[in-house]
Amino acid sequence: MDPCVLVEKVDGVGILTLNRPDQLNAMNHQLSTELHDGVVRLTADDEVGCIVITGAGTRAFSAGGDIHEQREDDRRYAQAELDTRNAVRSRGSYEISASPKPTIGMINGLAYGGAAVLASSLDMRVGCEHASFRFLAAAYGRINSTWTLPNQVGWPVAKELLFSARVVEAEEAQRIGLLNHLVPCAELRSKTMGRTLEEQWTNERNYTTKVRGAKAEAAFPEFIARRGRPPSS
Repeated sequence: MDPCVLVEKVDGVGILTLNRPDQLNAMNHQLSTELHDGVVRLTADDEVGCIVITGAGTRAFSAGGDIHEQREDDRRYAQAELDTRNAVRSRGSYEISASPKPTIGMINGLAYGGAAVLASSLDMRVGCEHASFRFLAAAYGRINSTWTLPNQVGWPVAKELLFSARVVEAEEAQRIGLLNHLVPCAELRSKTMGRTLEEQWTNERNYTTKVRGAKAEAAFPEFIARRGRPPSS
């Protein structure tokens, strides 16, 4: 079985690529499981300081949940089994958003439904002109992203996007804060993986190597030299 998520490491950055381009990287059970496992693996890797998630191909970050698989699951499983599978998927999504390492969405195309929810739960998003978002739950009588989207765009805009389920194109996404940076598609990877991330990772690695576990005198010599006071007896 071919992997649905590709994992690589480049200059201290872990990259997870959703790898079902013929299905617009739709998030079936296998992909969701591999994505969760990949984040857990990279989070535990001391050589990785940042995690980037993107989609294979040029059309989609991800179209969201795999509707074809969901229809098959509805026929195959009882409601209790469906609830269990959904709970596992929801827990996996939470653990991705709660990763102690910075997470960045490299948004190379549309991010609809569950993929929009995933993108909004990441720490930052860099997108190209093909990027677009759509929070679809309202279209089938539900609401989600209430714990992630308002953090990015504020409650008034979040409510509009969640209630209307309308498409948000790249330029608007940047204007409202859903994209941190909007760059040309040809430069998306280089801008996302540029010197800024490498230098940040180097600085963080040096900090954790030299400072973690150090006493205050060793960790903050410049501050103590400027503002220090004699220790109390």
